[in-house]
Amino acid sequence: MKILITGSAGFIGYNLAENLLGKKGFKITGVDNFNDYYDVNLKKKRNNILKKFKNFEFIKVDINDKINLEKIFKKKKFDFVFHFAAQAGVRYSIDHPRKYVESNIIGFYNILENTKKYKIKRLFYASSSSVYGENKNFPLKEKEKILPKNIYGLTKKIDEEIGLIFNKYYKVKLIGLRFFTIYGEWGRPDMMMIKFINSYYKNKTFELYNFGKHVRDFTYVGDAVNIMFLLLRNHKKLNNYDIFNICSNNPINLKEIILFLKKNKINPKIKKVTLQKADILKTHGDNSKLLKYIKFKKFSNWKESVKKTIIWYQKNML
Repeated sequence: MKILITGSAGFIGYNLAENLLGKKGFKITGVDNFNDYYDVNLKKKRNNILKKFKNFEFIKVDINDKINLEKIFKKKKFDFVFHFAAQAGVRYSIDHPRKYVESNIIGFYNILENTKKYKIKRLFYASSSSVYGENKNFPLKEKEKILPKNIYGLTKKIDEEIGLIFNKYYKVKLIGLRFFTIYGEWGRPDMMMIKFINSYYKNKTFELYNFGKHVRDFTYVGDAVNIMFLLLRNHKKLNNYDIFNICSNNPINLKEIILFLKKNKINPKIKKVTLQKADILKTHGDNSKLLKYIKFKKFSNWKESVKKTIIWYQKNML
């Protein structure tokens, strides 16, 4: 099975690639542009691990490079595509909106065009819980109104709508994955969990937004990867177009996470600050629709997963 993973040097893309490469029957092509939104060396570390697999090939390309992107599709003749390449970050989107439009909308359109032209069996693409924005009808189901509060969430909403049109008029089969606060090994340094651990080991002050009153549906990356594998394995049973919440359905207050990290001797200096204008107070997704399609046994215990993340950091990042 030949699979393209865009953003393969990114957090979720890397973890999915490593998982599939450890299984039989997968030939993975990874693409990434190594943008400098966060530490490029972290992306290179991830990529170097993947390059050790014989059934992995990496090609450096930007998804906005239409000519070279199409060359890859034409040559490789992929069966499936997992699209994660995007400009990430909610707060960053307020000051850099153009980057989000170019990468998350135009880049996604380029992927869709090639998916259509080269008859990819199915495209799985990253959306986000950010599309729900201010909606407070918890736990949030996929059919709820989407009310994005920031540019990042808006671009993901537009992606979903473009995808629906491509399915309706061009019969492209695709699945949108609304990720809820993914955390774990090889995580992004701008996200809460790794940022907190980083602050401790690098003797930096951790800024705790909204005085720690945020609530997040934290979802372990290992669970997210297993879910994507099951969706891939059961792709024939899925609707031609659909969207799924990728979440644990277990919202946790940031204060509880921080208390647990402190118990595990991760105790940086903390500066409490007010709510940021792009922030959402709470996320809580309903995953019942997802679980009707896949036999997912059990979500990881968050405390055990946080411990795994700490151990990974100590072994790989110090």
